[in-house]
Amino acid sequence: MDQFNGLAAFVRTADLGSFAAAGKALGLTPSAVGKAVTTLERQLGVRLFQRSTRSLRLTEEGRLFHDRCRRILDDFEDARASLARALATPNGRLRVSVPLVSYHLLLPVIPEFIKRFPDVELDIDFNDLIVDLIDQGIDVAIRSGDLPDSRLTSRALRPFRMLLCAAPDYLAEYGTPLRPKDLDHHLAIRFRYPNTGKLQPWPLRVSEYDFEMRARTVLTCNNMEALRGATESGLGIGFMPDFLARAAIAAGRLQPLLTDFLDGPGQFHLLWASNRHLSPKVRVFVDFLSERLFSSHCAIEA
Repeated sequence: MDQFNGLAAFVRTADLGSFAAAGKALGLTPSAVGKAVTTLERQLGVRLFQRSTRSLRLTEEGRLFHDRCRRILDDFEDARASLARALATPNGRLRVSVPLVSYHLLLPVIPEFIKRFPDVELDIDFNDLIVDLIDQGIDVAIRSGDLPDSRLTSRALRPFRMLLCAAPDYLAEYGTPLRPKDLDHHLAIRFRYPNTGKLQPWPLRVSEYDFEMRARTVLTCNNMEALRGATESGLGIGFMPDFLARAAIAAGRLQPLLTDFLDGPGQFHLLWASNRHLSPKVRVFVDFLSERLFSSHCAIEA
């Protein structure tokens, strides 16, 4: 403990430039700070400061030691803050941004979260546009695909499959494609990414020859719910997540196609801003979704 107090006295003195200023910050007398630093120097066998009547400067060894000690004290403060957060009750408004399609997964478990954490007010934005979490004050987001923003911390959630589907009435009229090449004679309903304007590819795996999908596009939309509805109505073949198509497939309204040729599973991620002090409301929401909805990952590390 004496060594830790010596580290704190040394770092404060180096940061503030004098024993007096360090003593004021630590609630000690200047002489007590000076004594702690002197004791530390004796224990280390090295001089950390060049002292004169008018100035106090770090030695070269002192500068090297200061960098390491600063990280040690920062880690200690983080550990202490983590303990305080663990004891605090999560509360306040929690802003969440999620894709429209994810409400099938999210809404069934939200009542349980509200019951468990009644002091947290959820503000959920169902939107396919990729918002800037930091600039727009979003606490947590659910996203799929690439995650280029290094300012964010992410946790991979459960993967999902993408399926090509068509309605029985459509297949009765146009036939059931058995190979990717058969799509040349079919109609496609395509999804357009809201942020980029690009069409979502159909990742069909064909090894024996170069394949280019030539199905004629009859409808393009930027909403997966609309795409599923158009597919169920028999307009053409649609490409959608398995959890979105599951109920329609079970009810016989949709039929999956070419499952042996599809590649590239999808992946959901939870995202939140990278910082040293994660708020209790963000922590419990991320842990809750990881445990209850998607996977059995352990709690967030401090």
